[in-house]
Amino acid sequence: MIRSLRLRTTAIAAAFALAAFAGLTNHAHAAAEKQDKRVAASSAADAQAALDAELFYEVFLGELNLRTGDPGAAYALMLEAARRSGDEQLYRRAADIALQARSGDYALQAVQAWKEAHPDSREANRYLLQILVALNRIDETPQLLRQELAQAAAQDKTALLTMVPQLYARASDKTLAAQVVEQALADMLADPAVAPAAWVTVGRMRLAARDSAGALEAAQRAQALAPTNDGAMLLALELLESGQTQAQALVNHYLAGQPKPELRLAYAGVLLNLQRNADAEKELRAVTRAKPDFPDTWLLLAALQLQRNQLGDAEKSLQRFLELVPSADLDPQTRQRGLTQAYLMQAQIAEKKHDYAAAESWLKRIDNADEMFSVQRQRASVLAHQGKIEQARALLQNLPGATPQAARLKLQAEVQLLQEMRMYREAFEVQSQLVALYPQDDDLVYDQAVLAEKAGNPELMEKLLRELIARRPNYFHAYNALGYSLADRGVQLEEAKRLISKALEFAPGDPFITDSLGWVEFRLGNHAEALRLLESAYKTRPDAEIAAHLGEVLWSMGERHRALSIWKEARRLNPDNETLQSTLKRLGVRL
Repeated sequence: MIRSLRLRTTAIAAAFALAAFAGLTNHAHAAAEKQDKRVAASSAADAQAALDAELFYEVFLGELNLRTGDPGAAYALMLEAARRSGDEQLYRRAADIALQARSGDYALQAVQAWKEAHPDSREANRYLLQILVALNRIDETPQLLRQELAQAAAQDKTALLTMVPQLYARASDKTLAAQVVEQALADMLADPAVAPAAWVTVGRMRLAARDSAGALEAAQRAQALAPTNDGAMLLALELLESGQTQAQALVNHYLAGQPKPELRLAYAGVLLNLQRNADAEKELRAVTRAKPDFPDTWLLLAALQLQRNQLGDAEKSLQRFLELVPSADLDPQTRQRGLTQAYLMQAQIAEKKHDYAAAESWLKRIDNADEMFSVQRQRASVLAHQGKIEQARALLQNLPGATPQAARLKLQAEVQLLQEMRMYREAFEVQSQLVALYPQDDDLVYDQAVLAEKAGNPELMEKLLRELIARRPNYFHAYNALGYSLADRGVQLEEAKRLISKALEFAPGDPFITDSLGWVEFRLGNHAEALRLLESAYKTRPDAEIAAHLGEVLWSMGERHRALSIWKEARRLNPDNETLQSTLKRLGVRL
């Protein structure tokens, strides 16, 4: 400060000299005032220099503490430096140090101080929003989300809205999260420029909260505001795949316009998952006409044709895919993944043709390390279908990987292989090993119960399922499986109906549970009701097992022509379905 004081003394003396010489003219006053300002600026600069030096030392010491393994001291120094300087970068650094140390509470403290010092800072607001969501303090976020959306540029708002469901994906209370987001988006839902995207976001939040009716209503609102809105179409597809059949009207409305080939392709994928194969093929053919150089369409079409056992057509589609891939605008990872899928399908086709050398040749083309498990799984299938079941099992058992997850995957692959070979007792034994490793995994116990029945032990199946229901009363798959088993064996039919009806309460409209209910009604002698339920289930999900039941009801009611037609269609869907095969054998029917 000595230099500053000397400058100020000299400046004052100079000012007085000028005043005496010029007779205290206005010009002299102005000159003195100007010099004082320079002196003040110099003093401020010196003070800032001292502060900068102290800040530099604190920041340096903080980073040094962090490097030497003391994040607590690093955080304290950085936050103190941020508070004294008001520097946003230092607040962010303090928060980042706390986050790296997995201390959410300290990160929150730093960001709250940052937000208090800079209430209009978008970055501080975003940090605070993300940390509160991560800490599951969802009810504190509406205003923060509202500010984040308000500060976004107009052209970015739609993209930002699509990211909101992902932001809240880890919230434990999905219903609360949906309510909070809807509250924050209240103004945007009334703004024509962004309302369609806002309603899609609300719909996704509702769907995550298992409010499918509310999600459907949101999708309807979005499409009413913008009939060609892609987000509304994608939401409708998610709803359709989840079993909300009313979403089909939204999909149809979108397709009636000029749909993007990519979204029509996505719809075809949903149809495949729903086993609506004829509809899926129709959509895929439409995409190949609209965009014949789109390789993904040919790959998906090949998968459908392979599933329908149309091996020649599948080979042609795969060949077209392989022709398009070299010139397609694909990133290397997507290209490699597509080629891997194509080679695996080619191997499956060769296996179905009993050309095992060709199958092995296709598998050898795959050099994607991430897919090596799938390759070896397919290789094991090739061995098994040549009668080399023990070699196949050994191949799976000796796959690399000593982690618990790797052990689980290997056992599951072995179970799947044994099921395909209809070696149910062996599959049950391996599944029991899995359950021993993960006794609290309800899905594994459920699969164990199903295999117990297939292995000829329905009593054990019933015991396992009743224990599962007692442990997890909302596990509706167990109610359905137990009810169906009782109905199929023709025992305890009233209890079977109660169990299946209970399952439907948890999953209204599920076609497989509806099929079970139709089957128990048939066993109870209520043929008209059975027919109504089974026709509804088959319309929703054209599945070979549902078709087997529907055909038997029609057969028993004297509608044999319709029954034969349904069974023939089922055989095209899945000629290897055990329920279909056993039904036809039991009734003495030849197709």
